[in-house]
Amino acid sequence: MRATPDIRVQPEPFDAARECAAISAASNGIGALVTFTGLCRNEGGRLAALELQHYAGMAEAQMRRIADEACDRWPLDALAVIHRHGLIRPGEGIVLVIAAAAHRRAAFEAADFMMDYLKTSAPFWKREHLADGTLGGWVAANEADDDATARWQGAADR
Repeated sequence: MRATPDIRVQPEPFDAARECAAISAASNGIGALVTFTGLCRNEGGRLAALELQHYAGMAEAQMRRIADEACDRWPLDALAVIHRHGLIRPGEGIVLVIAAAAHRRAAFEAADFMMDYLKTSAPFWKREHLADGTLGGWVAANEADDDATARWQGAADR
């Protein structure tokens, strides 16, 4: 049976341990639980916060499309993706991906796939708030992220 992804976009912090426990409790067939938590960095003390904006409705729809593709490619028992928006301080979580499967390879690959596509395809924008009190610029797209996503295109189903 194909997993139904749990997709959330929210301003509130998430509790990764609580989210993992909920997924683990829902199925005793899980043999692997892979998590990725993306955190806000302080960029060597230069950054006070990141402001994350998103295109409401479209962000969730695009995240669901990516998650549905991951669930089609790999035999997952569960997939959860939580992405925050608003002002996020260094050390706080920005994104959480949890992939659960009977075997580790499917969980690892699905989580990796999910993050690669979130970084390049989901409509989120980051603006820096600097430690000196000034407003910094918008964070530019990263060519390395595009390269990471490209490796999945045309890849055979796992």
